[in-house]
Amino acid sequence: MVLSLSFCNSPGSVLVPIPTQLRLLRIAFNCWAEIPRRTTLASLWELNAFEDLIAAAKQIARALRSKKNLSEEERKILVDLGTQLSSISTTSERKGERVCEIESQLDVVQEKVMSWESDLNMIWDAGLDEAFEYLNAADEARKLTESLESLCLDKGDSDGNGDDDDDNGYVKAYELQRRAYDVLQTAMDRLEEEFRHMLVQNRQPFEPEHVSFRSSEEETLDEGSINSYGDDSFEESLYRDSLSRVSEEFLIDLIHPDVIPELRSIANLMFNSKYDRECVQAYTSLRKDALDECLFILEMEKLSIEDVLRTEWNTLNSKIRRWIRAMKIFVRVYLPSEKWLCDQIFAELGPTSLVCFVESSKTSILQLLNFGEAMSVGPQQPEKLFRILDMYEVLVDLIPDIEALYFGEAGSAITTEFHEVLGRLGDCVRATFVQFQNAIVSNHSNNPISGGGIHPLNRYVMNYIRTLTDYGETINSLSKDHDEGNHIAALSPDASPTTNEDDKHVVSPMAQYFVSVAAALERNLEAKSKLYKDVSLQHLFLMNNVHYMAQKVRGSELRSIFGSEWIKKRNGKFQQHAMDYQRATWGSILALFKDEGIQNPSSNSISKVLLKETLRSFYLAFEEIYRTQTAWTIPDIELREDLRISASLQVIQSYRTFAGRHSTHISDKSIKYSADDLENFLLDLFEGSPKSLHNPSRR
Repeated sequence: MVLSLSFCNSPGSVLVPIPTQLRLLRIAFNCWAEIPRRTTLASLWELNAFEDLIAAAKQIARALRSKKNLSEEERKILVDLGTQLSSISTTSERKGERVCEIESQLDVVQEKVMSWESDLNMIWDAGLDEAFEYLNAADEARKLTESLESLCLDKGDSDGNGDDDDDNGYVKAYELQRRAYDVLQTAMDRLEEEFRHMLVQNRQPFEPEHVSFRSSEEETLDEGSINSYGDDSFEESLYRDSLSRVSEEFLIDLIHPDVIPELRSIANLMFNSKYDRECVQAYTSLRKDALDECLFILEMEKLSIEDVLRTEWNTLNSKIRRWIRAMKIFVRVYLPSEKWLCDQIFAELGPTSLVCFVESSKTSILQLLNFGEAMSVGPQQPEKLFRILDMYEVLVDLIPDIEALYFGEAGSAITTEFHEVLGRLGDCVRATFVQFQNAIVSNHSNNPISGGGIHPLNRYVMNYIRTLTDYGETINSLSKDHDEGNHIAALSPDASPTTNEDDKHVVSPMAQYFVSVAAALERNLEAKSKLYKDVSLQHLFLMNNVHYMAQKVRGSELRSIFGSEWIKKRNGKFQQHAMDYQRATWGSILALFKDEGIQNPSSNSISKVLLKETLRSFYLAFEEIYRTQTAWTIPDIELREDLRISASLQVIQSYRTFAGRHSTHISDKSIKYSADDLENFLLDLFEGSPKSLHNPSRR
């Protein structure tokens, strides 16, 4: 609002009736009172306008007092105008006194603040009394700047008369305001330095070994290719971490508790003095360093995705173990303690606490999540699946912790990234399931394993899926929650698990997947059996491997997943292969004991020559079987004994019967081995150590 009062009766001015002049002045004063005050510099033009108003009022008042023909109304307006002018003068005097008082106070505050500028020691090291005195001085500097701002914003309240003395008072207030700002700036800089010093010097050592998480570094792991596992090594290598969850109330003091009140006082004063940005920057920069040091103590390196992808698996496996432990300690112990620290220092400053916590910790938590993302984008190799599942389960378990720490708009970026990494790990698990089954199907070899024993692929797959049962809930969840879950549990037409009155188990996605994998394994083993030229060995190989599969399912938690019907079918399969083996091995030999082969062509009488030749053929065939099948192997002791007994019942009984029936036609020289000898020889079969009856290594 710009006021122009050039209507006064002076040379060159417009003649305005006196009553009208009085009314205009009164309106102008009332309007001035309603003008909102602005910042000091922006209101200068309003203050100049008010000076013009005061000068005009005084000029009119002097002119009107000399006139005698004023009406009653005009006299009343003139009296009111005089009262207002008198009030302005009185207020100006009071403001002048206030400026002097402020100057005196500012001198004291400035002396206190500046006394520490030449001192290299820290204020708080001089004792709490000295520290509180400095805090009070800094707070007084803040209050003085606010008072001077108020005075300078309303020049009309400080020098309304427009006299030279009042103008000097106005200039004085501005000078004091600049001084007060300088003193406050100096005090805030010093308090920021003290704030940083206390945060650094009072940090408490972080000792993760005192946290009740068991380190898994002592566990050796030898996870190799799909063909590299035996039963024992597999079980040992996949021994899972059993880190217990820490109570949510398990907090540690990251800063010595004694200095928390002082830190809070400094923070409050800096915020009240509009130095909140400097305070937050000082705090977050130092706490970022502390969080980085925590990760260093937890042996977490700063690795890019490219670094992770280039790392060899054995080294990477150890890093994953450390990552799992670090995630649990960092999220459940360190971050809650960090947030608690923020709450203690910035508790009275609203959302500042959460903002500081997020700003301090986001780099560290994103470093950990970046490792998880790197693992999710790497090649989907079956040997990595268990570690990926471990990582996935850790993140799932930490969802409540993360959402409790990073809530609202301030923490949304962290929670979003957390869930995205979790989702990518889940996708990696699904892709690895498919890759695992494809690896079984595509596992070809040109050479059979010696002895027809259990194929390494069989051991690997069955132990692999048995270990996966520990992740049953996670696997089922991943299958159900994914739109393309059917590709995980893709079943061959004959691989669907069945239920009956004896099988009350629910067919889960994991069960479907396992049965599908087992079906793929059986087909692969059948193809591998064709690598053996000896039909007997083909059946022995399949008997061993199907029996192994059934045994693995029957003797573990896989039983409830596959169901007894599946086990029953595999029992029937390996028993059929056992019978097929016996027919292929002993069928042609036992056929020698038929009487048709030893009768004279011209009569039904027994030919001693043919009888002798039959025995000789039998002994040669038996010796060949002994030579080859002592090198064959049946790893399962019970199955090995059963097959020996079955062979003994057929072969020895047939031999005894044949020899006894034709004993009158057989000379002692024709009997090379007795029935007892043959029975003992059969005990050497399937031991995996080749022997020969021409140079026997008898028991």
